[in-house]
Amino acid sequence: MSIFKLPDLGEGLPDAEIVEWHVKVGDKVEVDQPMVSMETAKAVVDVPVPQAGIVVKLYGEPGDVIDTGAALIEFASEGEEVVIETPEVDSPAKLRAEAEEVLKELNENSVSTVKKEENIGTVVGQMESSDKVLDSMQDFGGKKAAPAVRALAKKLNVDLNTIEATGTGGVIRPSDVKAAANKPSHTAKTYNPKPAPAKPVAVAEQIIESAVPKMEKTVVDDNWQQVKGSRRTMARVMQNSHANIVPTTIMDDADINNWQAGEDITARLIRSLVVAAQAEPTLNAWFDGDKLSRRLINHVDVGIAVDTEDGLFVPTMRNCESLSPQDIRNEMNTIKQQVKSRAIPPEAMKDYTIMLSNFGVYAGRYATPVITPPCVSIIAAGKLRHEVVPVLGGMEAHRIIPLSLTFDHRAVTGGEAARFLAAMIGDLQKSR
Repeated sequence: MSIFKLPDLGEGLPDAEIVEWHVKVGDKVEVDQPMVSMETAKAVVDVPVPQAGIVVKLYGEPGDVIDTGAALIEFASEGEEVVIETPEVDSPAKLRAEAEEVLKELNENSVSTVKKEENIGTVVGQMESSDKVLDSMQDFGGKKAAPAVRALAKKLNVDLNTIEATGTGGVIRPSDVKAAANKPSHTAKTYNPKPAPAKPVAVAEQIIESAVPKMEKTVVDDNWQQVKGSRRTMARVMQNSHANIVPTTIMDDADINNWQAGEDITARLIRSLVVAAQAEPTLNAWFDGDKLSRRLINHVDVGIAVDTEDGLFVPTMRNCESLSPQDIRNEMNTIKQQVKSRAIPPEAMKDYTIMLSNFGVYAGRYATPVITPPCVSIIAAGKLRHEVVPVLGGMEAHRIIPLSLTFDHRAVTGGEAARFLAAMIGDLQKSR
């Protein structure tokens, strides 16, 4: 027997989450065939089979978090004598019997005058007795429900999309429906027989765009849940920043009333970052707090904050000092698509030299954005507004973009930060 342990899929990351197994117990596998998809460092990484043999055991199900260095999968060499335990299958016939048992219990405890036989016949209906495991199942948000379970959910006014499935392979058991119905927070819901997609794709919304994107409605669940995936990584990054950075924020406005029609806000913001980094290089830098050492960097790689319902992503736009406005737009479109499809290469999520966030597409004028070490600064652009300003003794309404610059005061002085922000504003206020 050989146990394969989860390797470090990033740079010192402590764990990863199982997204999907591509093999199952009993499979004969070859080296380098797809084995499992793991989510780590805000990217999904496919781990190949490390050795030829037979899969004996999987140490986790989709959604489980596996520590780096912990057992992930067990193999046996071909010809080696093994005993493979086959997990009990939640067949429709078995689930039908369990559903009838739950209904029987409900009827016995009910003050209703409706006869049990009528309830079982009219509520559950003609429940199928087929032993085919999956053919009669329907999918609800990646979870499977047999006809009897769907009927029971309808009886109890429980939405199958919101139930936590405890059955093998994501099968919803009658006991899961009963548990959901008995929750104190449970309220009657309209039963929707239309199954949800098997794997709903989280739509990544791009913060840095110039229009407010549409966000999907978040399902509220008042139970404690383990934070996983990109939100888990985000939590660690924010905690690390809080523990290791000495942040200070300065704020000011840029008057962009002289811009030509059709100016790309993202391109102008990034260009102004490049100009400011050339004027005051100390903010385009890395800082090592343990060694108290600083590295000024001669190229500008911008980490662009992208907000999604799964958490915060920070992909990198490299060598911005050499990009044209159209190049920046093309890069932004690529980043947006990669985040949406969760296909960002791990190397594209690190080594940025300065950070940019445009939270203003939603709301808010100023902010205190969080720096990710080893960077020493982040710029945040707030919501554009019109403001009345004095002009040659008169008054005009000008377009204003608010800016917030957070910097690590261990590595950057207040004067350096102010000069950087002034250089940004000076470039932004140019007509083109």
